[in-house]
Formats: sequence, structure tokens, C-alpha cells
Amino acid sequence: MSRAGPAVVLLNLSLLVLYPIAWWAPLMRAGLLPLFSLSEISVLTGLQSLWSSDIFLALVVTLFALFAPYLKTIALTLVHFELLKPAALPVLQVLGKLAMADVFLIALYITLSRGIGLGRIEVAWGLYLFTACILASLWISWKTQQSQETTPIDEE
Repeated sequence: MSRAGPAVVLLNLSLLVLYPIAWWAPLMRAGLLPLFSLSEISVLTGLQSLWSSDIFLALVVTLFALFAPYLKTIALTLVHFELLKPAALPVLQVLGKLAMADVFLIALYITLSRGIGLGRIEVAWGLYLFTACILASLWISWKTQQSQETTPIDEE
């Protein structure tokens, strides 16, 4: 088992379940005018819209919003169970920085939508869950890296 500790390992394993929930969860509710009902927008519904309008941007967002964080979580799990060498951690840090692009895109979307004046945006619980997953992943990476630096690696 990992030197990072059981809590870190358990939290990382929980991200394998929480990320897909966060992708389906409503990030925000948007509507054109305050009088009309609001439509819920999730990561996946946002990606569906992108696929119909801009395939390149949809590929980039899919890579950074779905694949990068999930692959990083899987790789950290492999490090925790000593199935992947800790030497991979610097690569995982780069992957984690790329995964933060999704939080930036969501923040930018909310900012732009509020600036329009005609529409209305309400933040939903999925945005908090998605952000918590990203922040937890950053903390797990940091704790894993820290545990590898403070504990000498036994070579056989």
C-alpha cells in the first residue's frame, strides 16, 4: 500500500466514482429571461452542445474535462498500490495542471453569461462537486508527492 496513507488512498478511490457523478450533475441552470424556466447544464450536456457546433473545441474540452482528471486519478491509484513507479508523479502533475482547464472554462462561461444581461445563470450543486473533485485530486497529488519525498524508496 502507499506511503501516502489510507485516507489519501480512499479519497483517491472515491474520485473514481465521484467524477462520473460530477459529469452528469447540473453545474448551472441557465435561461434567456428571468420569467422563463431554466435549463440545467452539466459537463456532458455542455459537451453535447459543443460536439454539434465546434468539434475541435469539443475534443479539447473532452480531453481536459473528462479524460485528464480521470486518467490522473487512475494513475495515482496505481502509484498508491505500487503498480506504477513514483517516478511517474512529475508527469501526473502536468496532467493535473491540464485538468484544471475545465474549472477555468466553467468560470469563464459563468462570467460571460452574467455579462450578457438578458440571461440568467444559477450555480447548481454539480459545480461545487466538480470543483471539489478537482481540488481533492490536487491535494491527493500533493500528499502523494510529499510522501514520496519524505520516505526513502527501498530498492530491491
